[in-house]
Amino acid sequence: MQALSPLDGRYRAKVEVLAAYFSEEALNKARIEIEVRYFIALSKEPGVKELPKVSASQEKALFAIVTKFDDKQAAEIKVIEKTTNHDVKAVEYYLKNKVRKIKGLKKSVEFIHFGLTSEDVNNLSYGLLVSRALKDVTIPTAQDYIADLKKIASANASVKMLSLTHGQPATPTTLGKEMMVFVDRLNRQLDQLKKFRMQGKFGSAVGNYSAQKAAYPKIKWEAFGAKFMKSLGLDPMANTTQINPHDDLAELSHILFRMNTIAIDLSRDIWHYISRGVFGQKVIKGEVGSSTMPHKVNPIDFENAEGNFGLSNALFSHFAEKLPISRLQRDLSDSTVQRSIGVAFGYNHLAIASLRKGLSKLSVHKKVLQQELDAHPELLAEAIQTVLRKNGVSNAYEKLKEVTRGSTVTQKDMQDFVEKLKIPEEDKKNLRKLCK
Repeated sequence: MQALSPLDGRYRAKVEVLAAYFSEEALNKARIEIEVRYFIALSKEPGVKELPKVSASQEKALFAIVTKFDDKQAAEIKVIEKTTNHDVKAVEYYLKNKVRKIKGLKKSVEFIHFGLTSEDVNNLSYGLLVSRALKDVTIPTAQDYIADLKKIASANASVKMLSLTHGQPATPTTLGKEMMVFVDRLNRQLDQLKKFRMQGKFGSAVGNYSAQKAAYPKIKWEAFGAKFMKSLGLDPMANTTQINPHDDLAELSHILFRMNTIAIDLSRDIWHYISRGVFGQKVIKGEVGSSTMPHKVNPIDFENAEGNFGLSNALFSHFAEKLPISRLQRDLSDSTVQRSIGVAFGYNHLAIASLRKGLSKLSVHKKVLQQELDAHPELLAEAIQTVLRKNGVSNAYEKLKEVTRGSTVTQKDMQDFVEKLKIPEEDKKNLRKLCK
């Protein structure tokens, strides 16, 4: 009840799955994992003679610090941070305290965070978390709602419906095709999302491994760093300032922004179809549509989806605009912005949940669809005038315009028009079928 953000209050249960990737506890756990993996990698580097190679039992104990990290351990870091006023330094001190207790490693603790700047740890941690969240949650969730939409499209592939261009009756289409438009658009962006890879920056204060080279000038640190980042599943960056310039997060934000925008378009279209009566919504026992009008079954799932996709986009847009910009070798304005990455993912996840719920409640009113088509026989004008053009009839467009534009046209009007045409009988026969 006291949560400042609705994601951690009203909607917590719906976005809980993302806490393992975007909470502060998750970030500190990832930082510890990066530090542990770096410590182990250093111990395997022959040139670092002062750090003995970590044994199998020691490596197991080191990774246990990561796997056993929980809210109690996270609280210990927060206590340390009250003194350091620096979160990564607090993680370093916490980890050193743990490593000292591992048999044979007490004298090696100064190789924790060896030659690193905090941003080396931070950007790799975010890289891990975002990559894992995409793989485990965001991509599968997107695939699920696209599959839901495709089922609706397949079930209604031959269901004819009135289309509206500029809000006016236009050439008939099918409900299935209109849903497949969104399936294809979303799948194109999903393909790009699947190919996306987070980048990694390593290499001390300004990206040139100056600290490590001061201690061990003979080691090829660029190669070491590239190998280390690849081991994390990240694309290594060769030239950087103190920070990862965040072009990767900007790229990701643009992809998810486009997916969200397409989903907003879908939500609004379905809202209009419900308003027209094309779609009905299953009535859920006990639910209330209005506090005063008992008859209402509102399209709230699609409205909620639209609103939350919009909130997600507001953040993704800011990430794309802000994060790639940093004064000279670095400023700290990116740090506070990155802390809200999980919020953008959270609103995306929440919006998809609402959209899927809405899609599951839809039913198609075929009678309404047919009534709409029957009420607009003038829609046949495009097909008729195209057949006339085929047969060389001059001013075909103008002839149909005179009959249909701005007028109330009946089925009989169109039938009479066809019967008067001087075209081959086969073509006339096909037009008669259309005008039934």
